[in-house]
Amino acid sequence: MPRSVRSVFSWTFRAEEYVLLTASPSAPPRTTKYRRRHSCSWRSFIRVFTLRKVLVSVTLVPVFLLLAIVCQGIPSNYENIRSFEHHLPQHSSSIHQPQYLRFPGHLWGFGFNNVLQEAIVMSYLAYVSNVSFVFEDYTWSHLPLPWTIYDFALRPARIPFNALISGPTAGGPMPSAPDAPRAVSAEFYAQICGGPGSQKHIISSLNAPNDADGDVMIDWWVYQLASVREPCIEIDSSAHDVFDRHFFGNPRILSIWESLSRSPMLTDFAWSPLVQAAVSRNFAFLQPESAKDLYDAHSRKSLAGLVALHLRRGDYKRHCPNLAEWGADYMGINQHPSLPDRFDRSPYVNDTNARLSYYLDHCWPSTEQVVEKLRDIRKEYPGLRRVYVLSNEWAWSLDGLKNALEEDGWDDLVSSADIVLDSEQKHVAMAVDMAIAEKAEVFIGNGFSSLSSNVVMLRMAKGMEGKSNRFL
Repeated sequence: MPRSVRSVFSWTFRAEEYVLLTASPSAPPRTTKYRRRHSCSWRSFIRVFTLRKVLVSVTLVPVFLLLAIVCQGIPSNYENIRSFEHHLPQHSSSIHQPQYLRFPGHLWGFGFNNVLQEAIVMSYLAYVSNVSFVFEDYTWSHLPLPWTIYDFALRPARIPFNALISGPTAGGPMPSAPDAPRAVSAEFYAQICGGPGSQKHIISSLNAPNDADGDVMIDWWVYQLASVREPCIEIDSSAHDVFDRHFFGNPRILSIWESLSRSPMLTDFAWSPLVQAAVSRNFAFLQPESAKDLYDAHSRKSLAGLVALHLRRGDYKRHCPNLAEWGADYMGINQHPSLPDRFDRSPYVNDTNARLSYYLDHCWPSTEQVVEKLRDIRKEYPGLRRVYVLSNEWAWSLDGLKNALEEDGWDDLVSSADIVLDSEQKHVAMAVDMAIAEKAEVFIGNGFSSLSSNVVMLRMAKGMEGKSNRFL
């Protein structure tokens, strides 16, 4: 180590040696050496913590933090998947070009499931309007760098949608509607519609019936799109979002359920090969009766004996009390009449404490409440033996739940933290969790969560019985 660096981090005192003099001037001095003792005083600290050392130490703090972040790994850029998207057959200029519908104001910087539910409904609108939907990257940041920092680790600023899902919403084929125009990437749209001679038609969301039922909203947009002749159509949502969080958090969405559930957006939906490979890789944890149950993306057979539990923690410690204060209901899809578990806050409207307690029971349940809920579900489904927990909780925090479930007779508990993922799959782990939950014999979700809502939506679209979808 260089002397200059050693001097900065040398927090010990330099030894000062001296000899003990005798009382007689003629006597020779003793040769025994002593070291000066330094008392622990403010003067000592001043000597040690010189301005130079403090400044150098402060300067090195961000360097050490950066090293700690980088040491956790550099995220994948998913170039192979971007190449796959680039070479989709509908991106060939030799193919007849349909009209394109893009939503420049799409969600970004939000959780994957907020983005997914919006993209599915937007692509459904394009489908019923007979135009080509323009799909976007899953975007966390618009910074020019390929990565951003989240939870003291690097994460991709943008992930190609085909790293997460396949199917019509991400440009996949529509076997159930082969003549419908397939979705295209934003990159291809920019090539076709971004030139100086391109003609774009802009439709504003200003006068859209945002507070109406879902079918009324869809019909309004279909009518607006039907009169457009330009090849490139963009929706200006600066006035308000086309499909906002109030739409998805309200039973108004149920008015389009029958049509949406029969559309290619859901009947031909599939998780990306990257996600499916992660599910198959962890077959030992999932213990399928047959490997085909994991390999076949469109298989309607469930993972027998497995109950998937969505236990949302982390930010929900603050979010759940807010839900109680706002008087929020379950997500719209989670209020479907075929689902057995209902949320009724009406008895607690005038009692703040009782209302908060009721919300926490369903939004932030204790270990004892979770065990009791699983016990009740097992009475209805006696074949259930194993629990898979989808959670953003630390692995060690689930030890108490695991022990309690084993004492209650469950064979084992596996969680998101146990799943083995490679560097590319790590950043699509939420989709891996959902793919497992979609195949479970029974799913128990958090009724306020968009993740749970999307899992329920996909399970219902596959024809799984309503009572197999439960809520805490």
